[in-house]
Amino acid sequence: MIDNETEPIEHPVCGSQVVLDLYECATPHLDDLEWVKRTLVDAARAAGATIVQTVFHKFAPWGISGVVVIAESHLAIHIWPENRYAAVDVFTCGENVRMDVASAHLKREFRAGRSNQRRFKRGDRIAAIREKSRSKSGSKATSAVEAAAHA
Repeated sequence: MIDNETEPIEHPVCGSQVVLDLYECATPHLDDLEWVKRTLVDAARAAGATIVQTVFHKFAPWGISGVVVIAESHLAIHIWPENRYAAVDVFTCGENVRMDVASAHLKREFRAGRSNQRRFKRGDRIAAIREKSRSKSGSKATSAVEAAAHA
């Protein structure tokens, strides 16, 4: 159970995520599986990611979903060509992947007329909860030691 009352504590996060919405995409390649795959792979390379594997699927009558698995996590895309819209997710567990470079590359290649980018820290509560748990068990242990000393 996650305690929403946990006090914030400075600590590392498990990962960072960029969620990118690309609207009014002007590229004529929104339903071209090979182009989309190459563009996402190029974005991963430009960002300094280590590519492990790619999986892409073309839907009928249109639409593409795909993922570039990277050693640092993944880049994923879902495209609705009929809406000229692409939803992108860039997730990294490391410090070396330049997620903003990947985002800029995709905005440019998809020729997005409009975009919305949000960044999230992922898993930041794990370390905070672990730290708070250690603090509580440390104080219980101290209390038990003090009680034994006074007995």
